[in-house]
Amino acid sequence: MATERPRITPVARVLQVCLHLLVAGLLVLAVARAALGRDGDPAAVGAAASAMAVVYAAGPRLAAVRRSRRAAALWLALLGLTWAGVLFATQDGVWLAFPLYFLELHLLGRRGGPVAVGLTALAAIVAWAWHQHGFSLAAAIGPALGAAVATATVLGYQALYRESEERRRLIDELTAARADLAAAHHTAGVLAERERLAREIHDTLAQSLSSIQLLLRAAQRALPERTDAAAGYVEQARQAAQDNLDEARRFVRALTPPALDGDPLPVALERLCATTTAHSGLPVHLHVSGDPLRLPVPQEVALLRIAQSALGNTVRHARASHAEVTLSYMEGEVALDVFDDGAGFDPVAVAGRTGGDDGGFGLPSMRARARAFGGTLTVESAPGEGTAVAVQLPVGAAAPVGAAPAGPAPEVAP
Repeated sequence: MATERPRITPVARVLQVCLHLLVAGLLVLAVARAALGRDGDPAAVGAAASAMAVVYAAGPRLAAVRRSRRAAALWLALLGLTWAGVLFATQDGVWLAFPLYFLELHLLGRRGGPVAVGLTALAAIVAWAWHQHGFSLAAAIGPALGAAVATATVLGYQALYRESEERRRLIDELTAARADLAAAHHTAGVLAERERLAREIHDTLAQSLSSIQLLLRAAQRALPERTDAAAGYVEQARQAAQDNLDEARRFVRALTPPALDGDPLPVALERLCATTTAHSGLPVHLHVSGDPLRLPVPQEVALLRIAQSALGNTVRHARASHAEVTLSYMEGEVALDVFDDGAGFDPVAVAGRTGGDDGGFGLPSMRARARAFGGTLTVESAPGEGTAVAVQLPVGAAAPVGAAPAGPAPEVAP
């Protein structure tokens, strides 16, 4: 069965070149010593060395040896036979066992490699004893020690290679995960910004356009008999349209809402109540309790928007005779309550509804604004019993009204 070899690293390639040079050098040394009459018959040594060199050179060029462990084992067996010929011709062939150790460990793996190394070391010891006409412990130490060093070196390198590959895989996974996380953050940011803009449009532009629609209908009913009243309604509608234009420009500039205009929250709420009364005819009164504190701009914007949305729902749906807005400053929190004596509704039924005239951005929008600052929003209502919307926001180190407010901060998008 074919086994895919690990990819060749630059270090492994250098080791391969060194191994080739070592085999070639040892074969040349054996032939040279035989030619000088030092050891063995020159013709026999030359023939055996040439045969081993040919077999060794053919191995790296065979694709099957690189892909299949079985083909590598067959090549090593043939190489071992030619090496045995060198061993028989000269005792210098013993030194070729050392590069063979590395080849066997590399090509035969962690199971077959050590077995082949042991057999090669045994063959080297036996050949050396045959040439010396006797066995000695010192003659056995050399091949055995070489086999141990080669095994430890190759196994250590393989362990480092596996660890390096694992680290490379983890780095690739981490890079891919970071790319996915960045894409997810980008998508989440886009969705959060869309949701924030949807809430802003619903709580400001949509509410104001609804007021303009009511004023124009009133002007239409007043014509042609009550032209003065109709002109008043038209003027109020024009002013509402101007306010809407200011809001639209704020969206583009991302500035603090004109409804605050640098004033503290109670003043902005008083102006909202007066505007709602003027545009809709619904009496709306503001009550402030506790010692007013200057909250961070994003919190004041959130409370103002919630009041704006709640009053807009009252004007459009409640058929109320009056409404009350209460702003309460307490220790550690600020509360905003909007109450009307209108027709009321079933909060459970409304919560389960996905559509509607407001496109689904009324109560969910108010709840999202409260949650963005760690607060809560509750709605109490029943058919025929009016509606109460209550918001509580935690307050940190807030400054008393009259102190310089913190610089404009961007609105937090939940």
